[in-house]
This record gives sequence, C-alpha cells and structure tokens, in this order.
Amino acid sequence: MEPYENTWLFVLGIFFAFSMAYGIGANDFANSFSSSVSSQSITLLHAAIIGLFTEFLGAILLGSGTVSTIRGDIIDTRHFEGSPQLLMLGMVCALFGAGAWVIFATSRGWPVSTTHSIVGAIIGVGMVSFGPSSVQWKTGVGRMILSWFLSPIAAGIVTAIIYSTTKYAILSRANSFERGLMAIPVYFGITALINTFYILYNGFPDLNGISLGAIWGIAIGITVAVTIFCRFFVVPWMRRKLEYCEDLSWYHVFVINCLPRKRRMETLNLGVSPRESCGNTDTGLVLLPEANQEKGDVFETFKGIVFNGVQKEMDYLTDEDLQKIHELATRYDNNTEYMYNLLQVVTACMASFAHGSNDVANAAGPLSTIYYTWRTGGIDIGNVTPVPLWILALGGIAIDFGLFTYGYKIMRSLGNQLTFHSPSRGFSIELGSCLTVLTCSKLGAPISTTQCVTGATAAVGLCNNTLGALNWRLVSWCFFSWVLTIPCSALMTIAIFVPIKTALSNP
Repeated sequence: MEPYENTWLFVLGIFFAFSMAYGIGANDFANSFSSSVSSQSITLLHAAIIGLFTEFLGAILLGSGTVSTIRGDIIDTRHFEGSPQLLMLGMVCALFGAGAWVIFATSRGWPVSTTHSIVGAIIGVGMVSFGPSSVQWKTGVGRMILSWFLSPIAAGIVTAIIYSTTKYAILSRANSFERGLMAIPVYFGITALINTFYILYNGFPDLNGISLGAIWGIAIGITVAVTIFCRFFVVPWMRRKLEYCEDLSWYHVFVINCLPRKRRMETLNLGVSPRESCGNTDTGLVLLPEANQEKGDVFETFKGIVFNGVQKEMDYLTDEDLQKIHELATRYDNNTEYMYNLLQVVTACMASFAHGSNDVANAAGPLSTIYYTWRTGGIDIGNVTPVPLWILALGGIAIDFGLFTYGYKIMRSLGNQLTFHSPSRGFSIELGSCLTVLTCSKLGAPISTTQCVTGATAAVGLCNNTLGALNWRLVSWCFFSWVLTIPCSALMTIAIFVPIKTALSNP
C-alpha cells in the first residue's frame, strides 16, 4: 500500500471516531457528575460547562498515554503487515460498531463501558480477519467478564464504608453541624490526597522520571496545604453562611477572616441542599423579563436549541414507584448536607479530568492507527509513534459535544432514578469510585469506571437499611447492558466489516 492511498477510509475513520467520542461523552459524562447534579450541589448546565473544560483538558494533556493499549494491544497488528488496507478497514468498522452500540445504549439510558465497547468491536475484527485464535480470550475477554462482578462489588464496599462512617459519625448525630465543621478539613485533606495521587500516579504515564516517593511527597504537601486552608478559611465561611445565615458568595472564603458581618439571608433551604433560589432551579437558568418580543422569540428559540441537552429535569419522579424509593431514604440536617457540596464538586471535576485523559483513547486509538497507515502505507509495530495532537483535540471536542447535548440520559439513570441522592451520598459515591478505580487498576485487576459508579450508587441506596430504597429493576437493566456490550459491539462491527471486506477482495 502506497502512502495516502485509501483516503476514503481515512475520512470515514475521522467521522466514526467523532461519533464514537460523542457517545463516550454522552454515556460516560454521568460517571463524573451524576451524583453532583442529582443531589443539587450543581445544576446540569453548570456540570456541563465544567465538563467542557475538564474533559477537553484531560484529553489534550494526558490522553496520549492511554492510546497505545487500544491502538494495538487487543489484537496483534503484525498480522496485518501484508495488508495495511485491511487494518484500516477493520479500525473504521470497529469505530462504527462501538459507536453505534454506545449511542444506542445511551438512548435507552443504559450506562455501558465504552472501553468494553471498542474492545468488543476490535475483537470482532480480529475474529473475522484471522479467526478466534487471534483474540486473547483468557487475558482479554475473561478479565472483562470478571469486571462485571469485581467493579461494582469493590466500589460498593469502599463507598459503603465511606458513607456509613459519615452517616454514623456525623449525619445521624444530634450535633451533626458541629461535628461536620470539625470533619470538613479532614474530608478535604483526604479528597486532595486521593485526587492528587490519582492524577500524578495514574494520569502521567509518560513521566517515568517521577518516583513513587516524589509523588507521595507532592500529594502529602498539597494535602497539608488544603487541610490548613479549610480549617482557617472554609470552616469560618461555612459557619457564617450556614449558622449565622450571612449573605456570602463563594469568593468570600478567601477573605472571610477580615470580612465584616453581612446581612442575613431571608431563606437558605431547598430540600437537602440549601442554596439561593434564582429563576428556574430545575435548570439553573435565570428567567429574564422580556425586552423585545420579536428579538426575544428568536433568542429563546436559538437558546432552546443550543441548551436543549442541559435543560432537562433530573429528578424525573413521575413514576410512583420512584417516589416510594425516595421516601424510604433517610434525610439529614440541611446545613450539614450543604457542607459536602464543594467536596462533591471538586471530586467530580477531578474524575472528569481523569475520564477525559483515559477514555479519549477509545476513539483516538483506532483513528491514530488509521492515520498512521494512511500517511505511511505501513503498520506501526510496537505502537511507538506519538499520537498527533489534532486527534486528541478531535476526541476532546466530540466528548464535549456528546456530554453537552445528550449527557442527561445516563445522568438520570445513575442519579435519582437509581436511588435518592444528597450531597453526602454523592460525595461518598464519587470518592469511593475514584479510590476503587485507582487501587484496582494499579493492582492489575480489571475495572470499569461505569460499573464502579453504578455499584457505588447502589451501595449508598442499600445503606438506607432497606432493600426498597434501591431501584432493582434499573440495576438489573444496567447489568444486562454490561453483558450485552462486548457481543453487540462485536456483531455490529462484523455486520459492516464482512460485506465491505468481501467487496474489496472481489472487485
């Protein structure tokens, strides 16, 4: 094959890679922000705006380190040395099959593993091209099947420990507010330690010069600084805002010790998450008076199109069964719950950044293989060629587009449709999931972020001490979608790969 041949495959690869990354953004966005939105710590619009930056920056800055596995470790690319065109076609079809399955699952509200989707698709290519023997069944497929059980159980246990400790040590106590104020610096410190260590140890695979000791030193240093800042700035800000009901904004935390007393707020109570109400609290959009009716209609139409995906109702409690599930959950003091808002948002941002750096490989890996083969006419044996920045940028943009327009679908499933959420519950879910993914991935155990979040959410629901506080029907559908992911993405890939391969081999 000559360089720059089969340009049509390269163009199709770009299109299907964008579609796959779009599905990643739509399906996996909820992994980071579903609990924050469901507990009303932030609105869906604010979560989407934050996600636009964290997902894109994660993909651009750290995404190249995770591409090599998807690019060549699933099937041995040396099999394609005599037919580079077949490799290009296989990767194009794999992107189509995986993307089609992820987008379909998203439309049904099923949280699936996008990594398992692309792996299943590439397995389909390998089976058709070189037979079942080309697939690593024991170390590949077997490990993913194990993750269906390992991921949710491990995350559920860790999350249950975190939430139960918080519940019995703070939330259920008569003086929960005072206990919460004492515990907040510790929680911030633990969160900073885990998130910093996660990013440095798990997010910088190319920086081999950083020793484990140096990583621990940096993480502990940041933890101490964060803990001190919280003790002398965040705690006084929370006390004045919540106990004395002063009208304080978030930026006042930096000058709280020299800020004079401010006027009291009239109200500070919206369910379990007290915060100021301004305009439409369901969407986070402020309602403005109409100035010019004609211009307003045009603007409202344009705004409705652009923001349609982030103006959805997240509680979605039209089903009487869901209302009963929520009624069985224990409510705690509003002010104590409010303390966990910022913790939850910070953890969600870190998880989103890590997700952008990790899961962009599911689209960028196959596209990088297609691009290299198209540009050189050969095969990148060993996957040593750096990933072009424009491929990571394309993946980051597509992920942003997916989360902004369609991310609400899985947000509902992993949020209040599964069980009742509050800031303390959401914080426990995010921290437990993050800690589980970090530990298991470094131990070499197969793990899925989507399945970890689902298991963590289910565990928090069970911590209400009643089986009725969890939507078991939705849990069953989630597990069913995990089982279907590998075969469905493989079959969708085979369905398009076989006829095109046959047509090209018999002109």
